[in-house]
Amino acid sequence: MLENLPIYISIIFGLTTLATLYLFYRAVINSRSATTSRLANSILFGLLSWLVIQAVLTLNKVYNANTDSLPPKILLFGILPTIITIILLFMLPKGRAFIDNLSLKTITYLHLVRIPVELVLFWLFLNKAVPQLMTFEGRNFDILAGLTAPLIAYFGLTKNKLNRQILLVWNFICLALLTNIVVNALFSAPSPLQQFALDQPNIAILYFPFSWLPTFIVPVVLFSHLTAIRQLLQLSSQ
Repeated sequence: MLENLPIYISIIFGLTTLATLYLFYRAVINSRSATTSRLANSILFGLLSWLVIQAVLTLNKVYNANTDSLPPKILLFGILPTIITIILLFMLPKGRAFIDNLSLKTITYLHLVRIPVELVLFWLFLNKAVPQLMTFEGRNFDILAGLTAPLIAYFGLTKNKLNRQILLVWNFICLALLTNIVVNALFSAPSPLQQFALDQPNIAILYFPFSWLPTFIVPVVLFSHLTAIRQLLQLSSQ
């Protein structure tokens, strides 16, 4: 764990991770398909197991012991498996059936977790654990997705006051915001790939519990956007 870091930062981030897990679980529970809903507990167990694996790897210094390895170990053991999983879900028929039945409203509300994530990143910057470019004082505007998510979910999916095109545009814009911070985070982390923030690299993601950001929260947010876009495109074509 990062030394001399105020404990409230780790606690708030841990709670944010649990909130992400809970909201995704609710998206499965609230599925339009009873078959998908029945998978909720199995998925919850799988995601909890993944969080435990990442915690064990991080606490055993697998990610921060040798930052000169290529590819970076957090990319190899933490991020790449989640990307492969997302790709397989979209490729396989059963995966697409799962995606198409998730609660669109719940996965839209899920983006609320991006607000505390951005606050945590700002506090980490103040404690010299991430560079300024990863905060809303730098190149990171991802907090806008979190602030607008409840408005989009309520007016677009509860009250049906927003058409599908607006919902699609919002998802694409927020996906671009996510991509922006992911690229900046990747290239500011200490590794042979580092291009930014050489004076203050992004070291936080190599330590517990913040390794859960690239290995769990970001993949879930990414998957939520891709799911929403697929569902909305299908509705638009009907």
